[in-house]
Amino acid sequence: MPIQCIPMPLWERSRKFAILSAAVTLTGVAAVAVAVPALADEVEQVVNGGFDSTTDPFWSSAGMPMTLAEGKVCVDVPGGTVNRWDVAIGQNDIELIAGESYRFSFDASGTAGKVVRAITGLAVAPYDTYFENSPVLGDTQHYEYTFTANASTEQAQVAFQLGGSADPWQFCLDNVSLLGGVPPEVYVPDTGPRVRVNQVAYLPNGPKAATVVTEATAALPWQLKNAAGAVVAQGSTAPRGVDASSGQNVHTINFKNFSRRGTGYTLTADGETSRPFDIGVDAYKKLRTDALKFFYTQRSGIEILDALRPGYARPAGHVDVAPNQGDGNVPCQPGVCDYTLDVTGGWYDAGDHGKYVVNAGISVWQLLNEYERLPASRKLSLTIPESGNRTPDLLDEVRWELDFMLAMQVPAGKPFAGMAHHKIHDKEWTGLPLLPSQDPQPRELHPVSTAATLNLAATAAQAARIYKTFDPAYAAQALAAARTAYAAAKANPDKIASPDDGVGGGTYSDNKVVDDFYWAAAELFITTGEKQYQADILASPEHTADVFGAGAFDWGYTAAAGRLDLALLPNKLPGLAAVRQSVVAGAEKYLAQQQAHPYGVGYAPANNMWDWGSSSIVLNNLVVLAAAHDLTGKAKYKDGVLTGIDYIFGRNALNISYVTGYGEVSAQNQHSRWYARQLDPNLPNPPPGTLAGGPNSSIQDPVAQEKLKGCVGQFCYIDDIGSWATNELTINWNAPISWVSAWVADQN
Repeated sequence: MPIQCIPMPLWERSRKFAILSAAVTLTGVAAVAVAVPALADEVEQVVNGGFDSTTDPFWSSAGMPMTLAEGKVCVDVPGGTVNRWDVAIGQNDIELIAGESYRFSFDASGTAGKVVRAITGLAVAPYDTYFENSPVLGDTQHYEYTFTANASTEQAQVAFQLGGSADPWQFCLDNVSLLGGVPPEVYVPDTGPRVRVNQVAYLPNGPKAATVVTEATAALPWQLKNAAGAVVAQGSTAPRGVDASSGQNVHTINFKNFSRRGTGYTLTADGETSRPFDIGVDAYKKLRTDALKFFYTQRSGIEILDALRPGYARPAGHVDVAPNQGDGNVPCQPGVCDYTLDVTGGWYDAGDHGKYVVNAGISVWQLLNEYERLPASRKLSLTIPESGNRTPDLLDEVRWELDFMLAMQVPAGKPFAGMAHHKIHDKEWTGLPLLPSQDPQPRELHPVSTAATLNLAATAAQAARIYKTFDPAYAAQALAAARTAYAAAKANPDKIASPDDGVGGGTYSDNKVVDDFYWAAAELFITTGEKQYQADILASPEHTADVFGAGAFDWGYTAAAGRLDLALLPNKLPGLAAVRQSVVAGAEKYLAQQQAHPYGVGYAPANNMWDWGSSSIVLNNLVVLAAAHDLTGKAKYKDGVLTGIDYIFGRNALNISYVTGYGEVSAQNQHSRWYARQLDPNLPNPPPGTLAGGPNSSIQDPVAQEKLKGCVGQFCYIDDIGSWATNELTINWNAPISWVSAWVADQN
C-alpha cells in the first residue's frame, strides 16, 4: 500500500537551556556491550518480514513497485532524486513501548556503493526518527542494531529510505525484524591503555606529565621509550588517589626533564603502554592553521571549493536557490517586524543551519583577539577565496561573520533601530544529514535582544581599530554601527531573548546583560578613548567583581573578554594596575585547580557537574593563564597552559583527543548536518582541527541519556553524531582551540 515518504527527522537539540521533546532514545550498536536480562518477553513487531509469497503489509513509494525474487523483495530505485526520503519502502502500524529495548535487523543488498537509510520512526507528523543507520550496500549482508524506547506509540514504522542518487539502482531486502523485549545493551567506552598521555605533542622545554589508571596505591616504575623501543628515561609514578572527576584511582608520571625532539614516543607503567606521542612544536603550528580553516567550511552563502578544502566541497547554502528559501530577503517571525533583511553570509553556528549574533560575538572577539595578541597568526595562509589580497587571511575570514552581524542590525526608522536581531534560523527543526543547500525550511528573523546588540557593539568596536589599516571605510562603518548599537542597548536594556524560543534553532537566552554592557564599553573605550565609555566601565559592577568563575568566559558571560582586553591592550583607563592584577588572580585560581587535579585540568565545576562545551571552557581558562604569563613573564603560567592542553589531546579519563585528526584516537563524529559520515558514508567527518564539545554532566540528548546514564564527570561524553549535548561542534568552541594552539606554537 503506497504511502507518502517520511520527511527528515525532527529530533534535534536546542542550545543551552532549551527543552527538547523526543519520543524514543537512539543508541545504535555500542562499541562494547554487556548483555543484561530481558525486561519483557521478546515480541516481533514486523509482520511478514520474510516476504512469504507477498509483500503485504509493506508499502513503497509511488512509481517504485516492489517485486518478489528468490524469497526477498526488490525495488528498482529511480535516479534523479535529491533526498533520502524521496523514495522508500517500509511498514506502518508498529507499536513501541516506553522503556523496552528493540533489536532492529534485516538482510539487504544493492548496487555496490549505494546507501540505504534504515530507520525506525513515526509514520505520522511530525515524523520523528527514533533510530537510524546508513549502511553502504553491496552483496547481501545482515545488519542488526539495538535501541531503547522512552515513550510509547502505536504509530511507528520501519522504513528504508533510498533517495538521493542521480542514477537508478536496485535494492533488495529480506528478514526484516523489530524484536521487542530484547536485553538492552550496556555501553562501555573503549578507553584503550591505562597510561593516558597528550597524544599530539609535548613541547621540548615544557612540562611533560601523564596519568596512569591503576589499582595500585604505592609508586610504580615507568619507562619512556623512543620509536625504536629503546628506553630513554625512567622513574617512579606519584600516587594521586581517587580522581573525583572520573572516579578512577590514578598516579602521575612526570618526565619533564626529557627534552629530545622526536616522534613515536611511548610511556609504559603497570604493564600498560600508552598511545604514541611526539616531543616538538610542529603539530601546534599545523593545528593553529587547521583550527582556523574550520571557519571557511562553516560559511553560509558561498560555495565551498574542493580546490581549497579537498573532500569538503559543497554548494552554497541559503542563497535563494531551491530548495532553499534563502537568506537574501528574510522576514521576521509573525508579529515581530514589518521588514525583511538580507542576512546572506556569516558562519553556520554549529551542526545546524542557524546563525546567532550572541555566539558570533564571542567567536569573532576571540579570533580578533588572537590577531591583536599573537603576531604570528597575522601571517597565516588559510587558503580561502580572499587569500592574496592585502588583508591578512585571519581578518578576511572573520569579516565574513562580521558582515553578517552588521546585517542583523535594525535599519534606521524602524522600531528598535540600531539594535540587533538575536538570531536567524529555520522555522522548524531539520534532521540529519542535510546539506545547507538542501535545507527546504523557511527562514525567520527573531526579535532583537540587548545581549545581541551589545555583542555587535563590542565586536564592531574591536573591528574598527583592527581593520583601519586595511580598509578605513569598513573600519568607520564598523565604529558607527558599534556606537549606534551601544546607544540602542542603553535605551533598551531589558530586551531579553525568550528561553522558550527554541524551535528550529537554539535559544541562546541570556537574562544577565551587565557583563555585555561592560565588555562593549571596554571595546569602545580601547578603540576611541572617549570619556563616556570610560565612565561606564568604571561605574559597572563587573569592573571590581571577580569575573573569573569556573569558566572564564563564553557566549553567556562576556565580562572577562572586556577585562582581558583592558589588561593587555594599550589604553589609558585609570587603575589599570588593579585590572591587570585581577587577571593574574584569576590565573592563580585556575593554576591551583590544575595543580590539585590528577589529570592536570584547570577546571573545577561545582558538584563535579561538567558544563555543556566543557572542552572550550578548559581552553578559555588557559587563555587566562596565558594572559597572566604575558603580563608577568612568570614561567608557572606558561607551564600551566602547556599542562592544560594535555587534557584536550588525550590525557583524560576516556583517552581520546577532543580535536579531530589530532592524536591516535580523536573525536570523529561530532553532531553536524553535513559532516555526517556516521550517517552517510558519502559525507565527510569534520575537518582536522575541529573541537568536540566534551563531557557534559547534564546529558540532555537521547543518545547520551541512553548510553551515559549515571556517568561521572569526564565519562559524560560519547563520540556519536546524535549526542548534541556532548559532541557538537560550534564556532565558539573552535575559536579557543585556534587561540590556544597559536599561543602554544609561539612558545618554543
